[in-house]
Amino acid sequence: MNTQFTPLFSVVIPCYKVANYIGDCLESVLAQTFNSFEIICVDDGSPDNTSEIISQYTDDRIRVIHQMNRGLSGARNTGISVSRGIFIALLDADDLWLPTKLEEHFKHLQSNPNIGISYSASEFIDEDGKSMGIGQHPKLTDITPKDIFCRNPIGNGSAAVIRKSLLNSISRVRQIGKLTRFEYFDENMRQSEDVEFWLRVALMTKYKFEGIDTALTKYRVNMSGLSANLDKQYASWLYSVQQNKKLNETFIKQWFSLASAYQKRYLSRRAIQSRNPGTALKLIRQAIFANPRILVEEPKRTLITLVCAALCALPEQTYTFIENIAIRTRNHASH
Repeated sequence: MNTQFTPLFSVVIPCYKVANYIGDCLESVLAQTFNSFEIICVDDGSPDNTSEIISQYTDDRIRVIHQMNRGLSGARNTGISVSRGIFIALLDADDLWLPTKLEEHFKHLQSNPNIGISYSASEFIDEDGKSMGIGQHPKLTDITPKDIFCRNPIGNGSAAVIRKSLLNSISRVRQIGKLTRFEYFDENMRQSEDVEFWLRVALMTKYKFEGIDTALTKYRVNMSGLSANLDKQYASWLYSVQQNKKLNETFIKQWFSLASAYQKRYLSRRAIQSRNPGTALKLIRQAIFANPRILVEEPKRTLITLVCAALCALPEQTYTFIENIAIRTRNHASH
């Protein structure tokens, strides 16, 4: 590692059982048109040969930090704590960036010092890295805490670039035995870490969230992960809400039912993708019951979710045909 080099960007990549993806991930960073960056790979106690693959790269901008498994939040916190960049670019090891990712975010962040989190639209890719023809094209400007709570415009962690000054302003000290470390992402969480963090930033700081419409991130949809315990995911989301309730109880009380409705709808779509019709239908019904306003704010997306939940018990070929038609009726896909 070149200790004389002070990068503008620190790219933090948590690594756990990603041997199949880490090479492509690193190549997408090394191909950036803006090259003032360091790459911090945090081996989070990975049991496979991820570290061996990383060690084959001789670029002195790459460094590896090994630690016992702490989860995604713990790995990110470790990477951020040793970073030297002005901007922190988060990248999950199974995702990819377009070559102009850092260049576009540098221009964006330089255009307005009040932007604390710059994010991009994303393209969805499958487990083989092929485009799925859909993606996330969220709201880009005039982002309010309500937007963050209910709709999470950032979409996924690999889309975001964060000012280090913002991270320093919201950090807290975590004591683990005799070890003292800074915590940015909540290490008690193994799911919904991102949504808890974005809302905490929105409630605690005056920094702006703004997006770039170009799909600069390729977000890998892991179909095997879609069948994870959805009740557990919702419980994790509820925990994140309770944590942020301490910051602004009035705000949480005002928007909770609507945010819950959107979260239930999101989980219903995950159930649809994993072909779990009973759970999908239950969740979308719960979403509408939690706050029917989602039918007013986003009628097309909500009704499509309801119809797909009802139809996903059909034979796979028939359902896939109908699903493709539904996808084409949407202008974009987001959380």
